[in-house]
Amino acid sequence: MALSLQLASVSFAPAMAPARASVSMSFTDSFSFDSKPWTSTEVSDKAGLEALAKKLNPTVGYWDPLNIGESSPETIGWFRHAEIKHGRVAMAAFVGYCVQSNGICFPWALTTSGITYSDISAAGGPADQWDALPTAAKLQILGVIGFLEMWSETSAVLKMDGTEHYVRGGKPGYFPKLSRKDEMAFPHPVPLNLWDPFGFTAKLTPERKEKALLAEINNGRLAMIGTMGLISASKGLQVPGLDTLGIKPYAGEIMAPFSAGDASLPYVSDMLSKIGTLY
Repeated sequence: MALSLQLASVSFAPAMAPARASVSMSFTDSFSFDSKPWTSTEVSDKAGLEALAKKLNPTVGYWDPLNIGESSPETIGWFRHAEIKHGRVAMAAFVGYCVQSNGICFPWALTTSGITYSDISAAGGPADQWDALPTAAKLQILGVIGFLEMWSETSAVLKMDGTEHYVRGGKPGYFPKLSRKDEMAFPHPVPLNLWDPFGFTAKLTPERKEKALLAEINNGRLAMIGTMGLISASKGLQVPGLDTLGIKPYAGEIMAPFSAGDASLPYVSDMLSKIGTLY
């Protein structure tokens, strides 16, 4: 859950959206995109975004200060996928922040050397708990996140699930199956999928599924605001409704994935020396 907090805190970092032009990357040719015309029924223009906005919040309606609606279908697909993914991370982060702030943790050991989850929980708030994790634990978590990111971006995997990459007309937010019996299957069987591991949404009607997807976007937006509010309050900023809850203060750098305890890693010491000097 501490990782969820860290990911939510960096999910607002600027990134380059894909352009309409042909893009070619290589991961055994799995990332290769072409310039076929957009044929998907997914939202891909301003009219679609306006209709979606009214479904999400008829009071606010369509508000697009960045003129995303004027972008190419590929760029709109990229933005929609980014919002859904960051919203999911933020929902996990918000719940995790509340749980960790109340000292709730697993009752067993975290490492074979005897460090327990209780030891990590005693370090302070959620951000302090992340800093207190052993370096190896952080690398393991980040490695798993990196793999999941690679898996979700691999076009060959998506095609085997009968869909396309989100910048080629696929469904934004779709995460491919992990439990597979095809040529992309893992050497060690994976019993459950990351998305809907117990199949709760498999039997939903199309109407109920659409309503749930709209609720997910709205909840994700609120969670992003809430998570950033909790982080801001922990840094001493005034956040109405949150700065009076007694949130534990955090003296570290919320945007730094590593701390002084990770100085054995390459470049970390140099990174830490720059903190507070770039404002």
